This record gives sequence, structure tokens and C-alpha cells, in this order.
Amino acid sequence: MAGRLTWGLGDQALSSMTNFVVGVFVARELGVAGFGLFSLAWVTYGVVLNVSRGLATDPLVVRFSGVEHGTWARATARAAGTAIAVGLAFGVVSVLAGLVIGGQLGAAFVALGVVAPAMLLQDSWRFAFFAAGTGRRALLNDLAWAGAMVPALLVASAHGQVWAFVLAWGGSSVVAAGCGWWQSGIRPTPGGVGDWVRAHRELGTRYLVENVSNSGAGQLRMYGLGAIAGLADVGALRGAELLLGPFLALLMGLNLVAVPEAARVLRQAPHRLARFCLALGGVQALAAASWGAALLFAVPDTLGELVLDDVWGPASALILPVSLSVTGAGVVAGASAGLRALGAARRSLRAQLLASAGYLGAALAGAAAAGAPGAAWGSAIAMWCGALAWWAHLRAALREHEPDRVPAEMGTR
Repeated sequence: MAGRLTWGLGDQALSSMTNFVVGVFVARELGVAGFGLFSLAWVTYGVVLNVSRGLATDPLVVRFSGVEHGTWARATARAAGTAIAVGLAFGVVSVLAGLVIGGQLGAAFVALGVVAPAMLLQDSWRFAFFAAGTGRRALLNDLAWAGAMVPALLVASAHGQVWAFVLAWGGSSVVAAGCGWWQSGIRPTPGGVGDWVRAHRELGTRYLVENVSNSGAGQLRMYGLGAIAGLADVGALRGAELLLGPFLALLMGLNLVAVPEAARVLRQAPHRLARFCLALGGVQALAAASWGAALLFAVPDTLGELVLDDVWGPASALILPVSLSVTGAGVVAGASAGLRALGAARRSLRAQLLASAGYLGAALAGAAAAGAPGAAWGSAIAMWCGALAWWAHLRAALREHEPDRVPAEMGTR
């Protein structure tokens, strides 16, 4: 487990650091308002990414972690095909929406629609490798994306347009998507999308709604903040979240392997699942609090301005509420992993819908009252209230679970 967790942390450290560098580079090149436009495309991709994960890779991780190679390969082919299909469907919608919107924002959405299929395929390979317990392949795959992104960003900087940076960021994923095909030796089968979705309907549909409500709340929060307070406030809030990037590497890295590992714990020692989830959530919350304290008390303004230029000033004022919000997200992650390992999709969906509604409502109320600072504090308060709901549902699911049925159930998956 330690080895698999290490690969997960290493892979997400690379992925998150790449995202951090992209964010810093774009913020410096485009300024606060331009970075706000780029951020709207970024959070929109987060929504479609979670659609793909809900339909394709979440069922793969829950039901095909640690199985024999042939079973995993067949499942991976259909899951990867599903990811491509989601990307193509979103791509058409995004391009049409971009043409209707027009301007810089419309051009950014056209660019996002073009690159979305490759980005989603690349993400599906990562989850497939972690389900197989070969996280080193995921790390190498992300390294290929990072390497291709460097020259692409340099070319984009010559144009100085938001759409060029979206193309550079997403278009370079084509290299990693092709590498994943070569690494796995598996050909995605888009023709198996219908069979895959039907076979995992009871998990996939709930995970789809759960994931979209989570990322959709974040997207609507940014859209609402932009409409209420302006693009500069969107850029400031995104800049503050960007400063948490190194910690988010830990959070997302653990989450990549948390569900497969929780599923293994459930299969091998069901009585240890609660302790595993507590440890997982506690480590992430402690790491977030430590990183937030370091940003507050150890980073001088001169260094912050060197990194984010004029985005640093408004972003630094939001470090405390954003750190508290991400700390709460770490607590949630422990409960989420446990519920998914248990296959308690109905309970996790209820918890997510309640948490997302509170998150969006509190953020928009805060934005109306005080712009970006109000949105950040509203998000933090709602995140901790949501954490209570997540853990209450995990506790109920553990009481309902019958350990003696686990081997038989897992054997039929």
C-alpha cells in the first residue's frame, strides 16, 4: 500500500505542479482579467472531467481494482472508450457555444472543445493504471504531457491570447493520450460505451450526478462571482486557490489511490476501513492547514509578486478562507473514499448534493455581500458543514454494511 500511495503522490505532485506552473505562467502573461477568462475555461473543463470520471473511471476503480489482468484490460478498453465519447460530445457543445458567445471567451471555449477528447482519454489512462496498481505508468504518462506542454506554452505566449493558452494546455495532452495507449497495449473501444454504462448504471449515474454537482458548484460559483463582482475578482480567487497548488498535489494524489486502496482494505480487512478513512482525512486536513499557515506567515510579498505579479495582491488577501476551505475538503476526502469503497452510491450522492448546494449558495451570498472575500469565506463555512454530512453518511453506511458478504459480492464484479 505504501508503494502504491507513493506513486499516487508522485504522479499527482507532477500533475499539480504542472497545473501550478501553467496557472502562474498564464497569470503573468494575461493579467488579472485575462486570467479570469482562462479560469472560466479551466473550471468548465473540471465539470466535463467529472462527467467522464463518473461514467467511465469511477466504476472502473471501484469494481476492477486488483482484479486479474484480462478482466482489467477489457474493462479499461470500454472505460477509455467512454471517456473519448464524453469528450467528443462535450467538444461539439463547447465549440457551438463558443461560436455563439464570440469574443475572447468564445474563442477559449472553441479551443477547449477541440482538445477535450484527448484530455479525457489521458485522464482515463491514469485511473486505469492506478486501478491495476501500476502508478508508475501514470507518473510517466503525466511526465509526457508536461514535457509536451513546455514548447506549446512558449508558442502560445507569442500570440498572447486566452485561446492560445487553452490550446497549449489541452493540446499537449494528445502526446500523453497516445503514450497511454502504447503503455497499456489496450485499444479504447468507443463501441462498448452503451454496454459499459448499462453494466454500471447503478454506480455510474449516481457518481455522475455526484461529480457534476461537485464541479458544477465550483463552476457556477466562478460564473456567479464574475457576474456579481467582475472578472478581476474571479482572477483573485483563482489566484488564491493556485497558491494551494502544492498541497492540492497531496490531496489529489491521495485521492487517485484512495478508492482502490479502500476497496482493497474492505476486501481484506473490513473492520479496518473506518480507521483507514480517518487516517486519510486527517493527513490531508493537517497538510492543508500546514501549507495555509506557511503561506500566511512565511511568504513575503516580494516573493508572491515575483510569482503571480499583480495577481498576488488581491489573491493574498484570500489565503486564510481558501486554506480553511481546502482543509475541509481534505476531511471530506476520507469519508468519500470510504463510501465509494462500500459501493454506497446513494449515500455519497445525498451527501454531495447537500454539500454542493450549501457550497454554491453560501459562496454566491458571500459574493453579493463582499465580492471575492465574501465568496471565499462563504465557501469555507459551507465546506466544513458539508464535511459533517459526509461523515454522518459514512458512519451510517458502515453500520449497514455486512462484512461476511463482501467476498461473494466482490467476486461477482
